[in-house]
Amino acid sequence: MNTEQALQILSKTLTASVSPYHCIKESKRQLDEASFHPLSLTKSWNLEAGCGYYIPVFDSSLIAFTIGENLGEAPSLRMEAAHTDWPCLKLKPSPEVTEGRYGKLNIEVYGGPILNTWLDRPLSMAGKVCIAGSSPFSPEVRFIDMKKPLLVIPNLAIHMNREVNDGIKLNPQVDMLPLLTVLTESLDKDHFFLNLLAEEAGCRPEDILDYEIYVYNLDACTTAGLNGQFFSAPRLDNLTSVQACLTAITSCFRDGGINAIALYDNEEVGSRTKQGALSAVTERILEKLFTSLGYGRETYLNAVMDGFLLSMDVAHAIHPNHKEKCDIKNQLFPGDGVAIKMAASQSYSTDASCVSVIESLCRSHQIPYKKFSNRSDLRGGSTLGALSSTLLAMKTTDIGVPILAMHSARELMGASDQQALVSLASEFFLV
Repeated sequence: MNTEQALQILSKTLTASVSPYHCIKESKRQLDEASFHPLSLTKSWNLEAGCGYYIPVFDSSLIAFTIGENLGEAPSLRMEAAHTDWPCLKLKPSPEVTEGRYGKLNIEVYGGPILNTWLDRPLSMAGKVCIAGSSPFSPEVRFIDMKKPLLVIPNLAIHMNREVNDGIKLNPQVDMLPLLTVLTESLDKDHFFLNLLAEEAGCRPEDILDYEIYVYNLDACTTAGLNGQFFSAPRLDNLTSVQACLTAITSCFRDGGINAIALYDNEEVGSRTKQGALSAVTERILEKLFTSLGYGRETYLNAVMDGFLLSMDVAHAIHPNHKEKCDIKNQLFPGDGVAIKMAASQSYSTDASCVSVIESLCRSHQIPYKKFSNRSDLRGGSTLGALSSTLLAMKTTDIGVPILAMHSARELMGASDQQALVSLASEFFLV
C-alpha cells in the first residue's frame, strides 16, 4: 500500500465515521467485505479455524479476531487497540433553546476539544435514536446522519469584542450553543429539534424515547503543503489508528496464532464505561473465544499473559511556532513515520523490552519511526494502552502518528505517516 492508497482509505473512513456509532458501522462494513462473520455477545459461538469474526459491543465499540488454522496446544495472541471517539459537542435532552427569534441547541462538551476551532464552521449532527419497541427492554435503535450543514456557532464580531485577539475564554453554556434556525410561525419553538430528529429517524416525535446526538465538523479531507506533504481532516484523533487496525486485521493472517483488534469508545472521557478500555468486556470476550475453541482456562490465561498489545493513538508533532512546548530532544515532525510513545509516569505504556519488539519490527521492514516523550515540566495526554494492559496483564507498547492541532475540530498530519502506521500494524500481525 502506498501513501496515496493509505490516504484514500483513511479519507473514506473519516467521511463515514461522523459519530462513534457510525465508526463502528463503517468498521463492520469493512469486516463484512473481508468475509468476517458477526457474533453476538450474548449467544454461543461456533468458531472455525481459518476464519475471521467480529462482535459489536454496545453499538459504539467492536472486537474482531482471526483464528489460525494450526493453533496447536498453546496459541499465541496478538492484539491492537484504538478508540472510536473524539472531543466534540453533544446534545443535551430537550435541547431547544430560543433567544428572541433565534432557535439554538443546548449542548455539553464531550472530552477536551479546542472550543474556538468549532466556531464559524459548517456543522452537522449524527448519532442514534431509540424508539419504543415491542418490549421495554428492547427499544428499536436507529442510526442517523443528517449529512448537511445545519448548525453554525458564530463568533462575536470584533467590534463588540475588541479584546478577542488578546485571548478570550469561551463559556460552553453561553458561547458554544449552535444556531439552527430563525424561528417562524410554522415552527414549533418548543420542539423544532425533536421534529427534525423524528423526520430523520422516520418516526413520530412521540415515539422517540431517547437519543445520543453528536455535533460534527462537515469539512472535507484534503492534502496541503508545498508538495502535498500534509493531510488535513477532522477526526484524525483517533480514526487514523482505527483504520490501521482494520486494514491489518483484514489483510494479515497468522496460521499459528490469534490476531485481534479492539475498537473502544469513551477514551476521551476516561474509558470508564461498559464499552471503554477499562471495561472487563475484552477479557470476557477473549476467554469466550478460547473456551469456544475447546481450550481450558489455564491455556487462555497463559496466552493472555504471553500476548502482546499494540495500543494506537496519535502523538504530538512539534509545533512550528511553539517549539518550546516539546521535549528538548525527543521531537516529532509530520512525515517522521510512527511515533513510539514513552513516559516515565506510564501514561503511555513504557517498557524497554516491549518497545524493543516494536522497534525491531520497524527496523526489519524499513518502517520509519521515532521515539517520543513529552517535556518533563509539561503534563502530556494519556491513552488506552496503560489502562488495557493493567486489566489484561499483557505486554503493551503505545504508538501512533504525530499530528498538529490535536483535539481541534480539524487536525493536521504528515501525508506519508498513515502508510507507515498501516505497515507496522500489518507486520505486527504477520510475525
